[in-house]
Amino acid sequence: MELPVFESTELYVRGVGESTDVVSKEMYTFSDRGDRSITLRPEGTAGVMRAVIENRLDKGPLPVKLWYAGPFFRAERPQHGRYRQLQQVGVEAIGSDDPAVDAEVISLAYFAFKSLGLKNFHVDLTSLGCNDCRPNYRIVLQEFLNGLDLDEETQERARLNPLRVLDDKREQVQAQLEQAPLMMDHLCENCSEHYARVRTYLEAAGVIWRENPRMVRGLDYYTRTTFEFVHHGLGAQSGIGGGGRYDGLMSELGGSELSGIGYGLGVDRTLLACEAEGLTPFHDSIIDLYIIPIGQQAQLPAFSLMSQLRASGLACDMSFDARSIKSAMKNADRSGAPFVALLGDDEVAAGLVTLKSMSTGNQEQIALDAESISIKVRDRNTDVE
Repeated sequence: MELPVFESTELYVRGVGESTDVVSKEMYTFSDRGDRSITLRPEGTAGVMRAVIENRLDKGPLPVKLWYAGPFFRAERPQHGRYRQLQQVGVEAIGSDDPAVDAEVISLAYFAFKSLGLKNFHVDLTSLGCNDCRPNYRIVLQEFLNGLDLDEETQERARLNPLRVLDDKREQVQAQLEQAPLMMDHLCENCSEHYARVRTYLEAAGVIWRENPRMVRGLDYYTRTTFEFVHHGLGAQSGIGGGGRYDGLMSELGGSELSGIGYGLGVDRTLLACEAEGLTPFHDSIIDLYIIPIGQQAQLPAFSLMSQLRASGLACDMSFDARSIKSAMKNADRSGAPFVALLGDDEVAAGLVTLKSMSTGNQEQIALDAESISIKVRDRNTDVE
């Protein structure tokens, strides 16, 4: 699903929660020419849910499984790993409250990180309860918070949504929260059973997780299963992704009483995590072959060859402006292409091309034929003899 970059501000106020930092402090909100309040998207789930409702996707086969990617915006103080425009990839599974779906979503992200080669991370897991057990816990937590020495703003937050106080990162607040009651100790029977089954499915999938009963995600719509991926090499900005279940979000936005679960993974922080572990999660070069025409007669055949190879799916570039061989080879080296195709007037006349390996310097002449060249270049593990 491709989401719009901005939505009605009301969508995030209702969906994300007015008491959250995202809504109260971090959104870029403007009035358009029709004096309507619009907001650059700070997260993806509310927009996905709005689109699902509008397009009646919830009336078809369930669960609806969607993914999205792109830029998101937070009005924050930029620092390492925290940007005003961040890149995110997300998935949503809407229309099922089966614990197996929870485990499927979590394992999808877990093994995605593993596929990049990441090792120095873990999954925090907890349950935030449901509409049956949360209200009683809210009362118990508010009574506890009322006895603390909190500033006026935090007291107001405790009144609106006491769970938000647990997410306060200030040391003076955290020191007072050591004995705070935990949601895990107040789960109803259904939530306890659901959480136990999620853990069983995760174990079956081979996902290693840690229970974190004090974890509170920064969005109000989360219920039951909640999780976060934490990398140990990123310092303060250690979260590389996370998500959870949102049982009441669709009905809150005017849709059906359907449950859902999803996550958002931070692309920027994932790349920082790869950097911290010395990983390159993609080829050093995006170019497979660099073509160098030598002489005027070779220009047109070189361009034709590049076009044919691109049409076959090979990423190619070539030297333009009739550069000298020395200058063209420098550009080829900068491109990172593993192979260079040298095409001179004599080669054109003979129907040949010289293919050179940039890693070893070995080279050979092969037929000036796009298919033959493509086979050689695609097999990167076989060096030119």
